[in-house]
Amino acid sequence: MDLFDVFSDMAATTLIAATLIILFAGFVKGAVGFAMPMIMISGLGSILPPETALAALIVPTLVTNIRQASRGGWAAAWQSVKDYRVFLIAMLILLVLSAQLVGVISSKALFLVIGVPLVAFAVLQLAGFALRLDPENRTRDEALMGGFAGFLGGMSGIWGPPTVMYLTATDAPKSAAMRVQGVIYGIGSIALLLAHLRSGVLNPSTLPLSIAAVGPALIGMWIGFKLHDRMPQATFRRAMLLVLVVAGLNLIRRGLFG
Repeated sequence: MDLFDVFSDMAATTLIAATLIILFAGFVKGAVGFAMPMIMISGLGSILPPETALAALIVPTLVTNIRQASRGGWAAAWQSVKDYRVFLIAMLILLVLSAQLVGVISSKALFLVIGVPLVAFAVLQLAGFALRLDPENRTRDEALMGGFAGFLGGMSGIWGPPTVMYLTATDAPKSAAMRVQGVIYGIGSIALLLAHLRSGVLNPSTLPLSIAAVGPALIGMWIGFKLHDRMPQATFRRAMLLVLVVAGLNLIRRGLFG
């Protein structure tokens, strides 16, 4: 199936709506570094079959994460890997181990376990009750938060919010926060691509749609980058927290209603 076949099967209104959703998802990612898959699966899932919506986000998620991680150059990306190596190592180890526990805890319970503290953390931060982690305890805190992110990620596929919580609590500079998110989510994007090539979600019928989604995602991301570059550090941090609230509320919704 080629792109013409994919688009010819869609109503014009569906195609326009899907394009706008992808543009917006790319814009948010470019501005704050995360939440693109959440926006795409929620938005596209309301106008497309669930598996089609999932397939559509796979390739643009991988491409935008690579773009995000490498925006400052590959040397800077590698430096971010070294700077956050403890977080990354702990995350990957716990991700692999906790993946074996899938099915032990219900997905609804897990969404609530992630969503409730996430919203509480973000709301308290926005209200002025700032949580700051002591730089002297960085190795310990990175190991704990990285392990927490990996533990949740292995069972639910969601490790972005805990990552953002850590970056916010350490008041990471904008450029570093964006790069390390790109690296972490990029690793997950590769795993997602391989998993769904195997599962059949990404197949000859859905792959063209996913490839076509790369264009509007990158355009939206480019616009988001422009906003990001103009944001002061304090504004960037507040924007991340606001998106965290939305992400957390979405997880709570999924935990309560599926």
